[in-house]
Amino acid sequence: MREATGAVQYRAIVELGKLKTATDAQPVTLQQASAIRCAVTMHLDGTWGGRLFPLPGASPHSATFSAFRHLLECGWDRDSPPLAVSRRFLFRLLAMDEDPIMLYEFGPQAGTNKELATRLRANIRVEAAALLAQAGYERDPRVRGAAIRATKRVMDYLRSPLAAKPWIRVGNKQVLATEAAPPTMSFLRMAAFMPELRTEYHMGMELLGKHLMQAEPRQEPVQQIEGELVPVPNAVLGDRLPHRNALEADVPAALHWLEIMVRLGVFRRHEPWIKMFERFVESADRYGVWHPMKGDDMPASSAADLIGWYPLEDQATEGERRWSDVTLRVSLIAKLIGRDLNLV
Repeated sequence: MREATGAVQYRAIVELGKLKTATDAQPVTLQQASAIRCAVTMHLDGTWGGRLFPLPGASPHSATFSAFRHLLECGWDRDSPPLAVSRRFLFRLLAMDEDPIMLYEFGPQAGTNKELATRLRANIRVEAAALLAQAGYERDPRVRGAAIRATKRVMDYLRSPLAAKPWIRVGNKQVLATEAAPPTMSFLRMAAFMPELRTEYHMGMELLGKHLMQAEPRQEPVQQIEGELVPVPNAVLGDRLPHRNALEADVPAALHWLEIMVRLGVFRRHEPWIKMFERFVESADRYGVWHPMKGDDMPASSAADLIGWYPLEDQATEGERRWSDVTLRVSLIAKLIGRDLNLV
């Protein structure tokens, strides 16, 4: 509260301290410069930057999904003007519309490959559903429909023999078989914010938890789709936080993974994740403020799918303010797993 930017202060007040209602605390988060940039750069149709997904290293307002997520992460109300306009666009993305224009920046990549176009559209729907679920639309029939289709597809894969051995050899490469449909980060974020869906598919979620605890292959995932080899970096083939080196290499990505695992309800079932979370707790000073395990730079991430989620602080931040964002995330995870927080 002493050092942080408006969004971190807001979430500390509302989500951690429960000191005020979201409505009462809104003036704090409306001061957030990065959120204001998202609000004022939105196009009239509810999109940003002419793209859906951000490029690595880009700002949140450079793409629609990252801008929408950033406003949610900054605590903006879902009925605030930019989110109210943009959610109509996200709901349109959920439609079973295979018009090539609905691929946006992925149109050139899909080309004439119809199967690839279908899969790209499916991934777009899941990411849109994830954002709408985070905004509180879990029970909306359109969101539920998209979520159920995606869940059945993933569960069918996890129940099949292909889940144990999804690789085939093409030339001198090991690639994912065409039929493989592993979960994606978009799917995990969607399921994380849909507790009722997880309850309905609880047996499938058990399989998902086991899948997420297994060792992730070292090679970058590439899949054969209609004879074409296509990178699928969004595919999750196992544990993305397997050891301490992975945590220290990308602190924001580690926290994002741990938060998603907690929300999915699988965190407590995997001892290595618990131990790595304890490392974050042990790295806090006597006031509860987290400090890095190595160096004194504000943690940064090269992961494009974290844009909008992190950082809430300005990357040029100095002093104690550098640690407020991570401190918030660690505290939030602690709150989600049922620990008592000491308000200083």
